[in-house]
Amino acid sequence: MSYRASIIMPVLNEAPRLKARAAELLRLPGDVELIVVDGGSVDGTVSAANELGAQLMHSAPGRALQMNAGATTATGQYLIFLHADTSLPVDFVEYLSALTTAAPDWGFFTVKLSPSSPMLRVVERFMNWRSRLTAVATGDQTLFVRRATFTQIGGYAEIPLMEDVELSKRLRRLARPWIWSTAVETDSRRWRKYGVLRTILLMWSLRLQFVLGVAPERLHRQYYGR
Repeated sequence: MSYRASIIMPVLNEAPRLKARAAELLRLPGDVELIVVDGGSVDGTVSAANELGAQLMHSAPGRALQMNAGATTATGQYLIFLHADTSLPVDFVEYLSALTTAAPDWGFFTVKLSPSSPMLRVVERFMNWRSRLTAVATGDQTLFVRRATFTQIGGYAEIPLMEDVELSKRLRRLARPWIWSTAVETDSRRWRKYGVLRTILLMWSLRLQFVLGVAPERLHRQYYGR
């Protein structure tokens, strides 16, 4: 079967999140395939993915590696790269119809952080404004790419961090992104755990260092603390 879109989800020990989102993922339209790429989970992630009826793949850990692996078997016209802690927009069916009509090369969604707070609402607005202005998105914004275009540019660079930023920068040379205004909703746990200001400063520092040519492996150690 040829699908309209393929959702590719890289996971590593994400059983609780897959179970929490089961109702949403089980309601996906019939012309959308779900590909879950496991990076070596030791919890119940594999069982949770099987319960969703997803096409399950295994890969070395690393989002770029896992998403590239999923793309190799995807049959959808569009590839939608969805994180396990991010929910699709409430009007996903309408999005699919508009996607078919507009036929963009690539794009992403606006984002909403949840649970939220007044300060996180400000962060959301800045993230959405920045991504529109620069045509560069992060993984939390759920990038989608025409499969033929993804193949043409060689997929994700297999780096441990900033893979979505790097991909956006290559894609924007081909075309401006098509941005769906209804937000995906992503978990704000890192913002809440480490503090909004500290997280903002860390993100800005990482992006600046990436632009200046600092190795993604070094940035990965800074981001994950190891």
